[in-house]
Amino acid sequence: MTQLPLFDTSALLAFIYEEPGSDNVELHLSDGGMISAVNWSELGQKILHHNLGWANISQQLKAVGLIVQPVTEEDAEGAALLWEAGDGLSIADRLCLSMGQRLGVPIITADKAWAKFAGVTVIR
Repeated sequence: MTQLPLFDTSALLAFIYEEPGSDNVELHLSDGGMISAVNWSELGQKILHHNLGWANISQQLKAVGLIVQPVTEEDAEGAALLWEAGDGLSIADRLCLSMGQRLGVPIITADKAWAKFAGVTVIR
């Protein structure tokens, strides 16, 4: 059985906006995937900001098998430990990385700064 990947907001935005790397996201999403509740909120906020119809987009993502995962205490502590001054990683970024490490699953992102972390695939 294939492990479901964990998607960062940036990867799903690339997919939704059909940006470079969207075909790579589509490939990883073909069997479903996961997103943290924090990244799900971030995705919704960005879609709402651009008036793209969050209800429709969220339904489509769930229809292809995207599962929203709750953030745990372990994820929160792991995110805190990933903090480094000036690294540019947001709390949502660090929570995604921490959750992926906890679950032992591939993490999919468009953010090149994540390439230094094990288990991360940068889509472009």
